[in-house]
Amino acid sequence: MARLRVINVVVAGFFVFQTIFLLLIYSKHTVLPYTDTKPEKVHLLIISSWRSGSSFIGQIFSQHPDVFYLMEPAWHVWVAMFQNSAKVLHMAVRDLIRSVFLCDMSVFDAYLPERRNVSALFQWAVSRALCTYPACSYFARDDIANETSCKTVCGKNPFSKVEESCNTYSHVVLKEVRFFDIKVLYPLLTDPSLNLKILHLVRDPRAVVKSREQSMKALTRDNGIVLNTNGTKVDDVRFDVMREICRSHVQMYETAIDKTPSFLKDRYMLVRYEDVVKDPLREITQMYEFANLKLTTKLKSWIYNITHGKSSGSKRDAFKTTSRDAANVSQAWRSVLSFKKIQEIQSVCKAAMNLLGYQLIDTEEEQKDMTMDFVLPRKQYDFRW
Repeated sequence: MARLRVINVVVAGFFVFQTIFLLLIYSKHTVLPYTDTKPEKVHLLIISSWRSGSSFIGQIFSQHPDVFYLMEPAWHVWVAMFQNSAKVLHMAVRDLIRSVFLCDMSVFDAYLPERRNVSALFQWAVSRALCTYPACSYFARDDIANETSCKTVCGKNPFSKVEESCNTYSHVVLKEVRFFDIKVLYPLLTDPSLNLKILHLVRDPRAVVKSREQSMKALTRDNGIVLNTNGTKVDDVRFDVMREICRSHVQMYETAIDKTPSFLKDRYMLVRYEDVVKDPLREITQMYEFANLKLTTKLKSWIYNITHGKSSGSKRDAFKTTSRDAANVSQAWRSVLSFKKIQEIQSVCKAAMNLLGYQLIDTEEEQKDMTMDFVLPRKQYDFRW
């Protein structure tokens, strides 16, 4: 009987040893399932308004090797449905944004021809991801991509490469100027399939108007949609569009900061363009940290070069990110706009300017005195929640 017990113990021990051995072998050849330690995909939405420096901020993210970036994919919605108002189009824009964040590019079937390639996307060539593998092999992933070269080489690649490329990145970043109410984004912020963060970019309304006047013809259709003119194009000489833009900035900021829903905690950051051009590395580092990204040495060098160029901006490059003296560009409105026009803009956007730290100019002497700074110090404002 004792001998039988010994045999049973030996057999049991053998089976335990065999099981452990097989598990060790199996683990070497098996991909472990998802665990909480695996990095979660980040979705970042940059919301802003036209001529606020959003193309530049978009490029700051697009050039990062971990980011798949698209510039204003909702442009396709507004072009296809231009007889509607911005408010009516909010849901269609939101649905498109959600699909793109999830790398489901079939959403463009409703807005693009059946036979299409990568270049069918609006401003596709400003996306470094669409100029690098697997979308195109012209640039290495950690290169600073060049829009002109990308257009020459990569535009005829199949549209399916957009989705294929999107799925290879840890971060998906979209830039949009077609949201006027942050509450529209609540379904995305509470969507368990998304890890959404919102970067809200603003700029001094006086500088925005100066830039808009350089690009007036390009904005007439969008103006009509903002003002709900049933498809009629508008020049906006009375600053009605600016009134709506400033009102939307107030609504979004107050909702995110003063009436913050729990699901917005740690997911909203407001950035002023003037702060970025004054101290680019500090501000961009903070934006990257917000998006769980790290600033590389190559990106530091590129950021310095693109913010310390000789150009002051022009109509010719109004919708391109070029090397400029960014700090001087941000103050150019003071020597271009008449004092009368500045007063009109301040009247239309007074609430937004007071809220966001843009001081009003009271006299022509103040306008011309370049020693005076009409952007209050950033430290006086807590722009992040």
